[in-house]
Amino acid sequence: MRVLVTGATGYIGGRLVPRLAAAGHDVRVIVRRPERLRDVPWADDVEVVEGDLTDAAAVDRATRDVDVVYYLVHSMGGRGDFEDIELTIARNVAGAARRNGVGRIVYLGGLHPTDGPLSRHLRSRVRVGEILLASGVPTVVLQAGVIIGSGSTSFEMIRHLTEVLPYMPAPHWVRNFIQPIAVRDVLHYLIAAADVPPEVNRAFDIGGPDVLRYGQLMNGYAVEAGLHQRPIASLPVLTPWLAGQWVNLVTPIPRRLAVPIIESLQFDCVMREHDIDDVIPPPAEGLTPYRRAVRLALEREREGEVETSWRNAEVAGAPSDPLPSDPEWSGHVVYTDRRERRSSASVDDLWSVIEGVGGENGWYSFPLAWAIRGWIDKLFGGVGLRRGRRDPDTLHPGDAVDFWRVERIERPRFLRLRAEMRVPGRAWLEMSAEPEGSGSRYLQRAVFFPKGLAGRLYWWSIVPVHGIVFAGMANRITAEAEAAAAEDAPDAEPASSGRAHEAGAAPPGNR
Repeated sequence: MRVLVTGATGYIGGRLVPRLAAAGHDVRVIVRRPERLRDVPWADDVEVVEGDLTDAAAVDRATRDVDVVYYLVHSMGGRGDFEDIELTIARNVAGAARRNGVGRIVYLGGLHPTDGPLSRHLRSRVRVGEILLASGVPTVVLQAGVIIGSGSTSFEMIRHLTEVLPYMPAPHWVRNFIQPIAVRDVLHYLIAAADVPPEVNRAFDIGGPDVLRYGQLMNGYAVEAGLHQRPIASLPVLTPWLAGQWVNLVTPIPRRLAVPIIESLQFDCVMREHDIDDVIPPPAEGLTPYRRAVRLALEREREGEVETSWRNAEVAGAPSDPLPSDPEWSGHVVYTDRRERRSSASVDDLWSVIEGVGGENGWYSFPLAWAIRGWIDKLFGGVGLRRGRRDPDTLHPGDAVDFWRVERIERPRFLRLRAEMRVPGRAWLEMSAEPEGSGSRYLQRAVFFPKGLAGRLYWWSIVPVHGIVFAGMANRITAEAEAAAAEDAPDAEPASSGRAHEAGAAPPGNR
């Protein structure tokens, strides 16, 4: 069976694609930037179509000769027009699927109440499902609530709230009932939905075996993580907006993701029917209980086997266009900060430090300045530094690195990061390693395209800080590479006698 997966770079899509391929399906994916899939393990097992889902012609090309379309795209951003964009995409997919004779659409929507108002995001998901069901193509809409798995937004929010706060002042919705579902069970239903009989055209609620209050979810996590259960106080003054700010500040989850999740928790969110059992039987081993789902997620993280993560989701409002080539800068105001350093380390040793930048490794200079910048970004609803990175050693195109995103990587020579922090303009940071004699040369360039007067004032206000941060970063990265080379060399002198101290740099371990 030939299937098309939209949202293949997302949390669910990135897990579904390899499982569909392993099940024997011919898989096609449509993505705006194919380079984001260059290094995924399943890249050679799928057909990649470049295109934007808002482009009806691109969607039409992608759906040709396809039996099943998986619709896994959702906007979790803060843009006011996200509802219009989602409806445009839904109409494009529905129309193209009908014209090209697609046999089945499978859509992952949101579990929601039927009596009462819905949040904007849940309302949009419901409307998308209605468009697909009315398309004339048999459609299965799977409506899931809180998804628990390593790297999922809901799991990360539960985890960080529980770990950070010994006592939880919480909104009134912690008393509401939730029916979480393990990510493995969501994937089970998605894969099986491809084979549902053609006469089935409807929405189904899906959920795990446990119905819990949101407070019980947090304390269930505490038990599995070996923590004391947290006392929780329900405070009616915490509106969804205020709760979103609170979650944004005390967890790595940015406000643009926290607010939609919190808005969806304003009402009980449980299955209203179990008709899915008549169409798709549960997994042979049964649905996964909540605490076992938490245990599995923690085990995956300890073993470094997190397949996909919320961290790598696109940031709404952040620039997504690649850095223009230098000749295209003509006529634009562009500010740059360029640093070069000669290093006795090899290109490979220098590259290993470059590729390991960010996350737990830090940024190799003036940690307080980076921390303050991260806090400021958080206060303004950005992702901040706590987003970290998924793998401590290896980067791929599209990976998140704190408040940057990998735009381009050419191992072992060149790395370009695109800024996703809140700035009045567009910013990039480039790091590269070039061979020079018996050692290497480190090149570092920050590029900023200011937006209006605010962008110009922003750049000139931080130029003095750049003089410390970027110069120190170049010094420390080369020093760290030389220290690593010295450790690997037989009969080498201790790193403390190397170039790092001759150049006045701090010891490599102090980042």
